[in-house]
Amino acid sequence: MSNFTIYPAIDMRGGKCVRLLQGDYEKETVYGDSPFDMASLFAEQGANWIHMVDLDGAKEGKPVNNQYVLKVAKELSAKVQIGGGIRTAKDVEYYLNNGVDRVILGSAAINNPSFVKEMLQTYGSKIAIGLDAKNGYVATEGWIETSSVKATDLALKLIEYGAETFIFTDIATDGMLSGPNIKAVAELAKLAGKSVIASGGVSSLEDLLKLKEFESVGVTGAIVGKALYTNQFTVKEAVELC
Repeated sequence: MSNFTIYPAIDMRGGKCVRLLQGDYEKETVYGDSPFDMASLFAEQGANWIHMVDLDGAKEGKPVNNQYVLKVAKELSAKVQIGGGIRTAKDVEYYLNNGVDRVILGSAAINNPSFVKEMLQTYGSKIAIGLDAKNGYVATEGWIETSSVKATDLALKLIEYGAETFIFTDIATDGMLSGPNIKAVAELAKLAGKSVIASGGVSSLEDLLKLKEFESVGVTGAIVGKALYTNQFTVKEAVELC
């Protein structure tokens, strides 16, 4: 039985569902007025998880679109993971105490490693690490800054702290429908020996099958965004395939 999971993505900005091209806030397309309605549709089509991103939160360094996240977590049967603007223990606790299943820590992993260590030790598998990479180096602050830290080095450090799940985004492919960076995803999974969820670039069902080939080394799922919004395939088709 395969556990390869499809995570349909809902990126929120100003309470709407949007997609940014390569994380650029100037290159935004609005795909819906209601994150909840979008999540309901994905859940109806068989999604077991919904991947939500608070883009305003990522920019402001605090939760902004949190009411939409909690509504999805409380009213739908699908599990929810949320990233964007989560910088304090209070933020993490707020989400996990209100029905969210997994919290994604991204920029904090670089900027505040002691906080991430504490959260991993407190909440274990309910914390995922978002590794957003540009040419192999970690990008932070909603991808506005690129650090001098290699994604693989950071992953190994965080495994020492107890990290079990990584979400790896190759910024160059995000929103481009150009195919995921399968090589980088598979390399990270092999090196880390932990669960890696691929994000960015998935454009076809074929891309999902290619990623699924690396399930045995730890590639456990894929986040799908633009391909769903531009009708390349449906959540139902992806879930049935995987």
